[in-house]
Amino acid sequence: MRAVNIITLILVIIGGLNWGLVGLFQFDLVAAIFGVGSMLSKIVYIVVGLSAIWQLIPLFRSFSEGENLAQR
Repeated sequence: MRAVNIITLILVIIGGLNWGLVGLFQFDLVAAIFGVGSMLSKIVYIVVGLSAIWQLIPLFRSFSEGENLAQR
């Protein structure tokens, strides 16, 4: 499970950097590498999106653990 968390976190960071490039320079690195609207680009976007959803699990888990620690 730890390996999945690390991989998904890396993918989320890559996605965030890509959005930073889009926002700052109107440059989509994923589209530049794999082609605008290509199936491979869509797969990359989907995998990064799923990684972000997966990263919600440890986020919410840390909130619930923090509440338990605060109650002690």
